This record gives sequence, C-alpha cells and structure tokens, in this order.
Amino acid sequence: MALEAAIRPETAAFLVEPIQGEAGIVVPPVGYLRAVREICSRHNILMIADEVQTGLGRTGKLLACDHEAVKPDAPILGKALGGGLLPIPMFLARADVMAVFQPGDHGSTFGGNPLACAVARTALEILERDQLAQRAEELGSYLLARLGELRHPAIRAVRGRGLLIGLDLWPQWVSARSFCEELMRCGVLSKETHQSVVRLAPPLTITRAQVDQALGAIEAVLDTITSPQPSPTPVRGDALPA
Repeated sequence: MALEAAIRPETAAFLVEPIQGEAGIVVPPVGYLRAVREICSRHNILMIADEVQTGLGRTGKLLACDHEAVKPDAPILGKALGGGLLPIPMFLARADVMAVFQPGDHGSTFGGNPLACAVARTALEILERDQLAQRAEELGSYLLARLGELRHPAIRAVRGRGLLIGLDLWPQWVSARSFCEELMRCGVLSKETHQSVVRLAPPLTITRAQVDQALGAIEAVLDTITSPQPSPTPVRGDALPA
C-alpha cells in the first residue's frame, strides 16, 4: 500500500476521509480502512479519520469507519454534530493523545461553547432515538439502487453509501453545476463537486415519498439532455482580442 511506502521516521499520523467528499463521493475498496488501521498500529502512528462530511449516521452507521468495524485513534467531526443548528467541531482521542495538549496550545473559531455543546448532545440523542442511521441505510440503499437503474449516456457512474451519494456525469454531456441548477428549478437542492459529480446528501429525516420526488426531478433533468455538448473551438493565442 502507498501509505506504508510513504511512512518516515518523523511521520506522526495519517489523516484520511473514510469516504472522500470533495473528491466526488469516492468510496474506498472493502478492506482499505482495515488495512490502514493495521499499518498505523504496526508503525505506531495515529489513524485520524476526518468524518466531517460523512457525518453522523449519514452513511448508514454512526461513523463511516464503523462499516469496517475500524476504530480510529482520533475521529474529527463538525457540521452534523451541531444538528444543522450551530457550528461545532470535535477532535476526539485517547487520553494519552489528548494529554500532549496544554492550555493555549489549540484554539477553534467554533469551539465547544456551552450552547453549541448542549445542541450537540441533543442532536446525538435524537439521532439515536429516531434511529436515523438505520433510516439512512434503508433509504440510501433504495436511492442508490434507483439511480443505478437510470439508463442515460450522460451518467458515468453512481456511487455512495447511505444518504451520501454522488451522481457522476460525463462532462461532454453536461456539467455538474448546470445539472444542479436545473435540479434547483425542479425543487431539489444539491451541490456539485469535482466539476462532474452531483452530490446528493438529503436530510436524514427525508421520507420515501420525498426520495421519489427527488428521483423524478433527476429523471426530468436527464430527459432534457439529448446530446453531447459541442466542444469549444480552441482559440490561438495570436487571435485573442486586444
């Protein structure tokens, strides 16, 4: 594995996203996180899991690392921890890791102020009470399967886990940005990334009927795409306007 080859005597930690979000909802191969855990343990370096985008419950488990029963030395959380109400970040680790910090060593713009912490605790209680991780697993599997049934030449791939799904489009057919804009006109908000991927990350409280509504909007937008876009004519440098 490239990770092991990159480790040097001064290497202290390996920071990894269990599912790459900004890169286009890239799910690693089965066994990858377990291999990372084994390598980090063998070389006595920290495995730090950036779960900011995978969130809490979104992938169908409380944490995305839980899909491989992997326990990182330190998970990082934000966004989801605040329940969509208040920003609050979290870096959680073993006592021996946290003991290296002294007062004043570390600061945070949106740290654990009392109100944000109270909101975070309540968000975690609701997540467990309403079984939102199980809901994300069920509805996410349904959404992923339905998207996989779509047959359109503009679709390059569909991938994801739980309610974190990427619709990868061929750029010569349509840009992810314009696709998201058309979806917005149909009443569905999404966000493009990596130029060609439409990210679908609905609220964990979404209903089956709302998932079907979103699928209908996606199909409607696809129906408007009937042919590849013409490639722009290259402009010679000496032909540029003054």
